[in-house]
Amino acid sequence: MTEVEDRKASGRSGRADLIWMVVLDVAIPLASFYGLRAAGVNQWLALVISGALPGVRLVYQLVRRRRLEMLALFSLSIVIAGTAIAFLTHDPRLILARESYITLLIGLWILVTLLGRHPFIYTATMRVMPDEDAAQWRREWQESAQFRRAMRVITALWGISFLIDAAARVVMAYTLPVDLVPVLSMLLILVMLTLVVIGSKAYARRQTRRAQERAQD
Repeated sequence: MTEVEDRKASGRSGRADLIWMVVLDVAIPLASFYGLRAAGVNQWLALVISGALPGVRLVYQLVRRRRLEMLALFSLSIVIAGTAIAFLTHDPRLILARESYITLLIGLWILVTLLGRHPFIYTATMRVMPDEDAAQWRREWQESAQFRRAMRVITALWGISFLIDAAARVVMAYTLPVDLVPVLSMLLILVMLTLVVIGSKAYARRQTRRAQERAQD
């Protein structure tokens, strides 16, 4: 396999992994919760069981790959801690609120990448880009201060959005009916991601137009 084919295969693999992660960590737990509730299971137990399903996937992933990955260990620790808290308190609202810990830490981690060599949005996008576009981005990163600034601004936008998401999840967990919160949490993340993607693209287009206007002048 050539380098180009290898990069394209890696991009397809990254997208496939993302789709499977959404299915296994979001869709199946959500369906499990409402299936259990329809079967008469109480809110607390339904939340505990559906919330533990992503942990099963993470354990399987760690055993299958036979290596420790920080992101997988981090996610697994959140699931275990949340489940332990659930057994100590038997409070369904606290179980719902634990989802905010994940988005809070993701948001903080994204913002921390602003201090590193490459910000989150640059690194994450490069992993799924076609080879030609990735090569262009690498040149832009090396040669254009405006491009580097744009990557950092968009990364900051993503980080702040996850922090807002975390705060909204806490509010929903303690103010809305328990049975509504799981589906509303899913809708929240979908709306948030849609808005941040649209905002990121709009900002990138505006920066591109400004660069073209300056080049013409």
